[in-house]
Amino acid sequence: MSKTIIITGASSGFGAMTARELANAGHTVYAGIRGTTGRNAAAVRDLQEYATTNAVDLRALEMDVSDQVSVDDAVTHVLENSDRIDVIIHNAGHMVLGPTEAFTPEQIASVYDTNVLSTQRVNRAVLPHLRAQRDGLVVWVGSTSTRGGTPPYLAPYFAAKAAEDSLAVSYAAELARFGVDTTIIVPGSFTRGTNHFAHAGYPADQAVAEAYETLYAGLMEQVTAKLAELSPPDADPAEVARQITRVVDLPKGQRPFRVHIDPANDGAEEVNALGDRIRSQFYERVGLTDLLSPTLDTHAAPSV
Repeated sequence: MSKTIIITGASSGFGAMTARELANAGHTVYAGIRGTTGRNAAAVRDLQEYATTNAVDLRALEMDVSDQVSVDDAVTHVLENSDRIDVIIHNAGHMVLGPTEAFTPEQIASVYDTNVLSTQRVNRAVLPHLRAQRDGLVVWVGSTSTRGGTPPYLAPYFAAKAAEDSLAVSYAAELARFGVDTTIIVPGSFTRGTNHFAHAGYPADQAVAEAYETLYAGLMEQVTAKLAELSPPDADPAEVARQITRVVDLPKGQRPFRVHIDPANDGAEEVNALGDRIRSQFYERVGLTDLLSPTLDTHAAPSV
């Protein structure tokens, strides 16, 4: 069944791949992109050309996830044009590289804004509609860095993705009785095929960064090179898009809570399995097992 889907951060990388894969599967996909007539105009043209060439329903959506007004306007536009929203995919993210001390508090706040607060802005705009429908799916694109191997010089990004993961886990329980499903997608370190590393930010305090070079010279290059080395030559970032599409197409209540796509096998899947098992056991102890999966009652609440 065709669904109406919003995906954030869809100008490139996992977002662009996923938007196309979902559209190929027959869904109506709104690709959230900021600066559609400016910095990302070329990405919009590519998207529109893809939609025309492949005869799929793939639409660019002006959405700046750092701006609540932009997010609200985008959601209103989708509802006016498609009447409903079935799936929201939290994909927008930004990576930074460098010694943690060299990042200013403002820089770290910016990383949190993109990777964490953006999801809250989008949720506050979309979830009232999913709750009213008593149906929907929230997909969170996380990272193995929240639980697996955590090399140095990536701390602000790792911390932000850990915060996003914590939000996702709590939201899953809080939305279950509204019939809204949750899946957390957990990609590993794909060093090829995306712009994740190429577009990374760097610390503003160069004096501190240079001080670290006295004992950690070349560490950043070593980390990125080793991550690339751990990833097999056939590692395909498009597998993330394929797995998201698979999850979207599964029936409610049969979707996995987490899906790992980690060619380097950094250990996150093993740690998450333990953490999720302990969470389930604790919910059993406190009598809240119904919150571990969405209610399948399709009775709709009054419209918002």
